[in-house]
Amino acid sequence: MTKEVSRRTMLKAAGGAAALTSLTSIGLGASPAGAVGNGFGLTITDYGDFGRMQYYRFATSNIAWQPGVNVLLPDGYATETWRRYPVMYLLHGGVQDFRKFDMEDDIRGLTAGRKLIVVMPDGGPAGWYSNPVTSFAGAHNWEAFHMNQLIPWIDANFRTYAEYDGRAVSGFSMGGFGALKYTAKYYGHFASVSAHSGPASLRRDAGLVVHWANTSSAFAELNGGTVYGAPFWDQGRVTADNPVERLESYRNKRIFLVCGLDEDVNETPVRNGQREFRGLLNQRGIPHEWYELPGAHFVRRDMLQRDIDGVIARLKKA
Repeated sequence: MTKEVSRRTMLKAAGGAAALTSLTSIGLGASPAGAVGNGFGLTITDYGDFGRMQYYRFATSNIAWQPGVNVLLPDGYATETWRRYPVMYLLHGGVQDFRKFDMEDDIRGLTAGRKLIVVMPDGGPAGWYSNPVTSFAGAHNWEAFHMNQLIPWIDANFRTYAEYDGRAVSGFSMGGFGALKYTAKYYGHFASVSAHSGPASLRRDAGLVVHWANTSSAFAELNGGTVYGAPFWDQGRVTADNPVERLESYRNKRIFLVCGLDEDVNETPVRNGQREFRGLLNQRGIPHEWYELPGAHFVRRDMLQRDIDGVIARLKKA
């Protein structure tokens, strides 16, 4: 998996700064979403209105810098003010950020005409959707930011269904793991979970994914700190986060899994972990939808479209 960090770090260095400067701040406060304001420990420090796409940046004590969030609204949101909508939280992968699905995967086109709000938050270059065991770079409590602050802020400021049948979570790579983890740990939050090339097993292959989380977070996020602890893991935390050890938490939920068939430093362990997860779900009689397709570690447009349509079919209707 170390090859992915190197490749994407170079890509981000080349294009990330330019993309950020293209954002045009237009002031805080009123927007097509209505009177959007501070709350839940979040202070809006930047805001941009890009039609359906609303961009926010926050100050929060949970993160040592100011994370960004894209909120993609459905067509008609500004005029159909009586209508509430289901929400899909869409989580990016390692060495990516909140712009990934807009810049690379045409999330606006994939959701055109669909009555769904899509929330795409920063999760750190190697945050692993966790509160780390140790950090030497200030607060990087991504789990607390998302679950304790962002979700209630979204529900307070947008016309959502603030309930189990109103929320889905999906993600790519590290974000796919985050989606699986959040669904298990926060049982009543999400009725649908999707992992696009996301790891589903932390301990297999001599704990490969835990070692990768620790190594990548130490390098790219925590200045030598780690998500799970090193050289000794916080075993309780690993168990709490490990999808294959939380199987009953997925019962009665929509489960959507995608991985590639190529042999690849990223996709091979992901595929092995998803197969283990699927086998255990089968043993428990827990239904799930899965796909293994040609190629390696990337978001497949047709699968993301299928996922979005499945989310809409499962959640409470707008």
